[in-house]
Amino acid sequence: MLVVPLRAELRHRPLETPRLSLLPVEPNDATDLWNAVETSRAHLERWLPWVPFNTDLDASWRYCEASANDWDHARALRFSIRERSSRRLLGVVGLESLAHLHKSAELGYWLRADVARRGFMTEAARATVLWAFQRLTAHRIRVAAATDNVASLGVIRKLGFRFEGTAREAERCQGRWLDHALFALLSTDALTP
Repeated sequence: MLVVPLRAELRHRPLETPRLSLLPVEPNDATDLWNAVETSRAHLERWLPWVPFNTDLDASWRYCEASANDWDHARALRFSIRERSSRRLLGVVGLESLAHLHKSAELGYWLRADVARRGFMTEAARATVLWAFQRLTAHRIRVAAATDNVASLGVIRKLGFRFEGTAREAERCQGRWLDHALFALLSTDALTP
């Protein structure tokens, strides 16, 4: 079984990297989350089918509330990614679809447009995956990205995930079907530094 810590534990001692603090998504993140999505809508909508449904601050609040509830019931563990120096919300990284019996989860993430291509997501995802293997005792982390999402595929490659196949027309986004490249990393694999 996965060992899921309480949100309060991570509020007091967040996951930290040289540039980032990762804290459980909470309802008080709603305004920052809404602003991050709204200012990056065109950038995010291309790859994420949920973006058009994030229509107002209330939608962001409901997402944050659901994220806290998912954590408390060990269904998903989502972190707000904040820049350590400014405390600005840069995006979200998380472990979705927790399968406790199989000690596995799916990595998911997004980043606001104005901080893309600066290595923030690789840094946040690496910290999350290491935490999942070390603290949660996860055995397998899956991740998928659209086959033409170069930025996301770059993060996956930098972390050392292994390609496992392609899911044809796995997701409908902006009226088009996206094929997904599927990857996984095991706790016995070497995470790329």
